[in-house]
Amino acid sequence: MSWEQEIQEIRHREELAKKMGGEERVEKHRSQGRLPVRERIDKLLDEDSFREVGAIAGKAKYSEGELKEFTPANFVCGTGRISGKKVVIAADDFTVRGGSADGAIIGKSIYAERMAHDLKLPIVRLVDGSSGGGSVMVLEEMGYTYVPVNPAWDLVVANMTRVPVVSACLGSVAGLGAARVAASHFSVMVEGSSQLFVVGPQVVKYGLGQDLTKEELGGAQVHRSSGAIDNIAVSEEDAFRQMKLFLSYLPQNVWELPPVIAAEDSPERREEELISVIPKNRRKVYKIRDILPKIFDKDSVFEMGRYFGAGTVTAFARLDGHPVGVLAPDPYILGGGLTAESSDKLARFVDLCQTFHLPIVNLVDQPGMVIGLESERKGTIRRGVRAISAVYQATVPLIEIIIRRAFGVGAAGMTNGHGLNLRYAWPSGDWGSLPLEGGLQVGLRRELEASDDPEGLLQQYLDRLEGIRSPIRTAEAFGIEEIIDPRDTRPLLCEWVKDAYRLLPEQLGISQHGMRP
Repeated sequence: MSWEQEIQEIRHREELAKKMGGEERVEKHRSQGRLPVRERIDKLLDEDSFREVGAIAGKAKYSEGELKEFTPANFVCGTGRISGKKVVIAADDFTVRGGSADGAIIGKSIYAERMAHDLKLPIVRLVDGSSGGGSVMVLEEMGYTYVPVNPAWDLVVANMTRVPVVSACLGSVAGLGAARVAASHFSVMVEGSSQLFVVGPQVVKYGLGQDLTKEELGGAQVHRSSGAIDNIAVSEEDAFRQMKLFLSYLPQNVWELPPVIAAEDSPERREEELISVIPKNRRKVYKIRDILPKIFDKDSVFEMGRYFGAGTVTAFARLDGHPVGVLAPDPYILGGGLTAESSDKLARFVDLCQTFHLPIVNLVDQPGMVIGLESERKGTIRRGVRAISAVYQATVPLIEIIIRRAFGVGAAGMTNGHGLNLRYAWPSGDWGSLPLEGGLQVGLRRELEASDDPEGLLQQYLDRLEGIRSPIRTAEAFGIEEIIDPRDTRPLLCEWVKDAYRLLPEQLGISQHGMRP
């Protein structure tokens, strides 16, 4: 006597679960340019690595003890591997009740978060639907309403401090689903086939009278620069590629070091173009994204959040195979100054690097906090100070390379100047409390107003002070520790990163200030 019959019954139900919401709904889903949930998992994970948990959980109907109908839960979870590393996968199935909670077995999503938390594994969420309380139409069936509680949210918050959390918005995602996307270290949405919003267009139309399509309310054109999503993908496959790339820079959890790989790029590489990449004419700008590959390992720069707080560039990269966080300016956007948005972006990125013990390379061309009425209305000073506080609270190794400007409170907060201030400058460095031109306009206001030739007078002062402005004068007073040949930047950083990684083991574990979304 054996249990073969019971095993066969389990296998039968597993096959039913693989049919998802049925052939018609699956094909409709596919016609909208969206992959069914199980194909998504197969494309994301290493081949044959998915080990599903709770495959036969769902809603069943019986007649005389025999199974007559089975609807699988609209949430698929388990473990698998990405580039050989084990992860927890948590994926919505929109073909069953539109991915909402009234079609789910809520214990599955809680279990996925618990697996990531207790096994100390990264969690990858493929979000497609509301994943919340479901339709109000089920209330009559329930016979009562309820006070909302976000399921497993204690684990969601805790996981942000423990393991990498990566989410993809892969459809029309609202409510708790949108919150799950936002509660991530990295999030990506697919242009044209995904939307993200607090509530959908019908509720917005009823509540606010705004008649919008899903795309108009929460499509990629909305969230490209909103800060709710980190990156935009051109397809689901591109989204999976970006998720894999993000995870490749991070450890499995905060108790491990970031993964160092064998570098194919010489640490001694010196790029001749760097000696002239910063224009001598201070009014001319340069392209920072042309500079980064000349400093970091080839093909290793992965930028996040390009269009939110766009004057500040945040990216992962490698130095001689060692993962690092990168902060850099984009002088084409408000001169690279700190806006309210770029301050938020900087603070979140520094906290991300602190959480997972990534050393930070800060390439500084910082004219200071952006000024003006709109800046004041956004509370830029408070948000800028929050960013500076993140830098000062960070204990991961940080090195500052001043490539051009460093002015005011914003520049002063680019590194913790009260510790061992590992700081270097290029000969293009220009610094102070205010740019000389603007400072003279203020300091000489009365003289300029009284002068018959205010422009000539201003130029006289500029010519007299130009020599004092030289970064070499600052170096003479040890106000800057070292001015380097820009071509030596990569060799210097590749030497520094080895020292940084030697110090990291003593910092492993949960950061004293846990990361928030």
